[in-house]
Amino acid sequence: MSIIADRNTRLMFQGITGKEGSYHARLCAEYGSNVVAGVTPGKGGQTTDQDVPVFDTVGQAVDATGANMSLIFVPPPFAADAIVEASDAGVPTIACIAEGIPVSDMVKVVHYLEATETRLIGPNCPGLISPGEKVKAGIMPGHIHKPGRIGVVSRSGTLTYEAVGQLTGMGIGQSTCVGIGGDPISGTSFIDVLEMFEADPDTDGVVMIGEIGGSREQDAAEYVKEHFNKPLAVLIVGQSAPPGRRMGHAGAIITGRAARAEEKIKALASAGASIIPTPADIARTVQEMMGAAHT
Repeated sequence: MSIIADRNTRLMFQGITGKEGSYHARLCAEYGSNVVAGVTPGKGGQTTDQDVPVFDTVGQAVDATGANMSLIFVPPPFAADAIVEASDAGVPTIACIAEGIPVSDMVKVVHYLEATETRLIGPNCPGLISPGEKVKAGIMPGHIHKPGRIGVVSRSGTLTYEAVGQLTGMGIGQSTCVGIGGDPISGTSFIDVLEMFEADPDTDGVVMIGEIGGSREQDAAEYVKEHFNKPLAVLIVGQSAPPGRRMGHAGAIITGRAARAEEKIKALASAGASIIPTPADIARTVQEMMGAAHT
């Protein structure tokens, strides 16, 4: 079992004829994902090198192929409109891979989606992958993943890959890995993913990777304390970041005491999470955590 997407998910790529869109559509299909459609205005009627039909609009793609998840690979100035178009066409799940979208655009998009049933992952995220289901909906390198029972949720794409590489290297497989993105305004939260992992009978424990900026980790800590019953290992990066300086992600900036790494670590430790001391200790901490959970 997996969360969010499975082998029956019908993937659509908005921006499939662009360099990044076409490249990752091919990789997703090669991994085993069911890529059924692409959308690029003005290029409807074409097919890709993998014989994926291209449509002018998301509505046409959904009507013709039954696509039920969309990946956004359009340029940042047009990404907000692409998200709204997919939602208006009834697409239930959207992963926005595009980065550099203006915060003002995302404020409007997130507010718009509140009145819909659409789940947005991202923006500025790597998407998700469930190796046991052979579904890859994003840009994660498929070859480093191994089917298993540890879930991964992260604000950082790169550290998602690091976590998975370490876990696989120690023979620890993953159920689903979700990158929620590091922008200050985004869709799916840590709590959303943790709720799904809590309900997933095929996920035994979770790795959560947070960073400085905002209070999403503290929000997650409150949820974990009251509702999460599975082993949770947490890495918070950015402990040496100076206040007021942006570090990597647009959301990774210390704007107050709550945004500091030490405050996030304190909140999650008090909620019962196992704290991963450094990025090099991810798999070791998970191994020890799961061993303790079974004794």
